Amino acid sequence: MTVEAGHCDPAGVVFAKRLFEYFDTGTWSLFEAALGVKRQDFPARSVILPLVDVSLECQRPVKFGDVIEIVSRVAEFRRSSFQVEHRITVGDELAVTGTETRVWAERDKRKPERISARTIPDDVIARFS
Repeated sequence: MTVEAGHCDPAGVVFAKRLFEYFDTGTWSLFEAALGVKRQDFPARSVILPLVDVSLECQRPVKFGDVIEIVSRVAEFRRSSFQVEHRITVGDELAVTGTETRVWAERDKRKPERISARTIPDDVIARFS
């Protein structure tokens, strides 16, 4: 993708919150591709993937007009959580790395404001092999 001006501060450097948004897009794209379910359809299947931890490290600034590639992969599945690693490159140069930890969860049908972690199904994990 090409970095847009609206993603950047006045100096033309991408805001950190935008980098986290790029990570989020990478995670949802992974799950859409692996499971064949669009991100907006996950709640209808009673599945949500809440973010519980995120980090990033910038090796170089990402700037307005840069053409970037975002590569995301599930690094580890645990019982009810998983870790996604993200790499953003500009050309052949690594610019940003980061991780997210998310939980496989569902909303309580009687109290939708409550969520509960669930064991990640084996068939879901198998689709990432």
